Amino acid sequence: MTYRPAEVALAVKRLQHRHHRALSQALAPLGLSLVQWDTLRHLHQNPDASLHDLAVLTFQTDQSFGSLATRMADRGLIERVPGPGRAVHHHLTPEGHRLRTAGQSAADAVVASSFHTLSPTQLNDLGSLLDVALGAAPTS
Repeated sequence: MTYRPAEVALAVKRLQHRHHRALSQALAPLGLSLVQWDTLRHLHQNPDASLHDLAVLTFQTDQSFGSLATRMADRGLIERVPGPGRAVHHHLTPEGHRLRTAGQSAADAVVASSFHTLSPTQLNDLGSLLDVALGAAPTS
C-alpha cells in the first residue's frame, strides 16, 4: 500500500490520541493527570528547569504551566525555588520522584501494548523514520 502524507499524519494522531486516553486511565489511580506525570518526567530529565522550559516541554503556555506548577507544588510533588532575577527553578520532591517512577511503569505498559505487534527491527525503523520526519529541533 502507498500511504499519502495526510494518511500517515492521521495515523500518528490516532496513535497519540490512543496513548493519551490509555495513559490518562493508567495514571488516574496514582492521582495524576497525563500533564502532571509529563511534568514530573521532564523535570526528572531536566533538573532545575525553568517554568518556561517546562512549559515548552509539556506543550503548555507559560501562564497555564505556572498554574499547573502551583497546584503541583501545593500537592508536594515539586518545589519552586527562586533563581537569579525573576527566574523560578523547579525540583522534584520525594513524593514527586515516587509518583514519576510509578507513572513511568504505567506508561511503559501502555506504550508496550501499542507496539507489541512490531518486531524490534520494525520498532527501530519506525523510531528512525519519525526522527527523520521531525528533523532538527526548531530554534524558536
